[in-house]
This record gives sequence, C-alpha cells and structure tokens, in this order.
Amino acid sequence: MRKLTYFIACSIDGFIGDPSGDASAMYPFVDEEFLEYLKTEYPETIATHGRRALGVDDLPNRRFDTIIQGRASYDLALKEGITSPYAHLREFVASRTLTESPDPNVEIVSEDLVGRVRELKAEDSAYDIYLCGGARIAGELAGEIDEMVIKSYPIVLGAGMPMFAAEFPMMQFALESVRSFGNGAVVRTYTRKR
Repeated sequence: MRKLTYFIACSIDGFIGDPSGDASAMYPFVDEEFLEYLKTEYPETIATHGRRALGVDDLPNRRFDTIIQGRASYDLALKEGITSPYAHLREFVASRTLTESPDPNVEIVSEDLVGRVRELKAEDSAYDIYLCGGARIAGELAGEIDEMVIKSYPIVLGAGMPMFAAEFPMMQFALESVRSFGNGAVVRTYTRKR
C-alpha cells in the first residue's frame, strides 16, 4: 500500500503560514544548499513553473506521483494563471466550492476526501502520495497520514495557520531522520507508529 506523506514547511513554532495563510516569510530559506537538497531528494515537490525556471523540468520523480492539496493552496497558483501547478504529478484538489476543474490534469474532490485518499493509497504504484496542504485537509486526513516530512525554518511567527486545523485523537510518530542546513533550516522525517 502506498503512503500518504505530509510534506510541509513550517516555522519553529509550528505555523505553516501567518494568520491569513501567507508563507512568504519562509521563502528566503530556500537557498542554494536547500534547493539542491530538494532537487536531489524531492524534485517532484517543486512546482512545475519553478522547475522550468530552474532548468530542472526533466528531473524524474523520486518519491511521489500524486499530489493532494487544498483549495487555498491551489488558489495561489490560480491567481498566477497556473491551472496545473504540478503538471508532472496526478493532481487532486480538495474543495467543496470549486465545482469544475479548470485543467484536465486536476481532479476536484468535493466529497469523501478520506475515501478518495484510501482509493489512491490502495493503487498499485511504486510511488507515494504527496499531501501538500493546507491545514484543513491535513486535519481531515490526519488518520491517513503515514509519514511527515517537516521543513522547519528558523523563524517564529507567533501566530498563524497551524500544521493541522482539526481535532483528532493523538497519533504517535517515530523520528526517522534529521537533516540540518547552513541557513538554520531543519528537515525532520517521521513515520507513523501503528
């Protein structure tokens, strides 16, 4: 069975964005060293337009072939006129308000998100599923998350959007690896204890 991996950036105090969801305070930490790490270990997590700008559009997927994101995350791309921000992956957008997909590569999931994710996890594939965010769908899918890759940046926001916006029973994860960077960023990988 495939894993659902919540691959997310956050501040030291656990916020994935400010109170409005804006995560731009974290962008300066994606420096040359950190970008090289992403290109080597998680190239598919770089949006298609970013891959083109960096000249790495031909990098093969290493971990994921499918992405799930919430409407707010997807809207960031739509505001820029990008209808398929991860064209190198199968794209799913969880939304109860977006009735029709603006792109043939993007499937809108408006009902039973957990059921749809379970179907995706049951597919026969060598690749896992990338949960991009945001906080509401991470909360809704908390029981399905098998792995978390948390990119922590050395800032404290004080308030903002948490990693999970929902209540659910406590879950335990085992720390698998830690990677630190010269700019103070740390990437921690956790596997869910079952």
